[in-house]
Amino acid sequence: MEANKIKIIDLFHKNVKGRTPDVSGKNIRHDGRRGHWLEAQFGVSANADNGADLYGYELKNETTSGKTTFGDWSANEYIFKVGPCISLFSGNSKPEKQDSFCRIFGKPNKEKGGRFSWSGSPVPKIGHFNDFGQILVIEDNFDITAYYSYSEDKRPDKTIIVPYQLRQECLILARWYGVISPTGKGKTLKEKLEDKFDDLGWFTCKTGHSGAYYKICFGEPVVFENWIKFVSNGTVYFDSGMYEGNNRPYSQWRANNDYWNSLITESYE
Repeated sequence: MEANKIKIIDLFHKNVKGRTPDVSGKNIRHDGRRGHWLEAQFGVSANADNGADLYGYELKNETTSGKTTFGDWSANEYIFKVGPCISLFSGNSKPEKQDSFCRIFGKPNKEKGGRFSWSGSPVPKIGHFNDFGQILVIEDNFDITAYYSYSEDKRPDKTIIVPYQLRQECLILARWYGVISPTGKGKTLKEKLEDKFDDLGWFTCKTGHSGAYYKICFGEPVVFENWIKFVSNGTVYFDSGMYEGNNRPYSQWRANNDYWNSLITESYE
């Protein structure tokens, strides 16, 4: 067995197996709290580094939500940050213009005092326009683009919400560079994915009915050519969490845990 994998299995047996995550003092509604505990047991510090977590392997915690994240990968371009439409979004700063974007292309959350967010039903998916007139498209060069078309917007008050100049067809809201950055700045999706998952592979730890960890599982490296195919059929999807009042875009790319389980090649108890 490869030496780095042995080190990780040893850490699992020493620090994780048979233990239940201690999430006391954490936000009980925050699904990442168990992941943070698990990272700590393996000596992985929370940071923004896009490389593999440990000895060339990426650690993925299986979440209780039933979906697991590849990464929080913001678009290379947003309509409120670059291009000719910037002035159409109110505010003087990028966070203020992002808030304006949420008010135009997102929806209010009654449970949050009417706070607008680009999350849930407004978020574009592959294959068809949603009721907010948005769709996600994989381009021929493997860029992924979020488009808005006014004619596809089913909101009854869209004439009030959408400024006249934005009442267009195939208006680009966001773009992720697939394999090549036209400006040479900003990482592509291929780079972001393979920096994490195309070294030695990835691993996860499974809990039993008692909530204690009992098994560690490994999966093969993930390459962009395979990943983009799963984006095209909707298995991997864009799960935006952008909301008014927070300047982070929260651009998660996720897949259901059944997909992750299908990638497992080795398991050790």
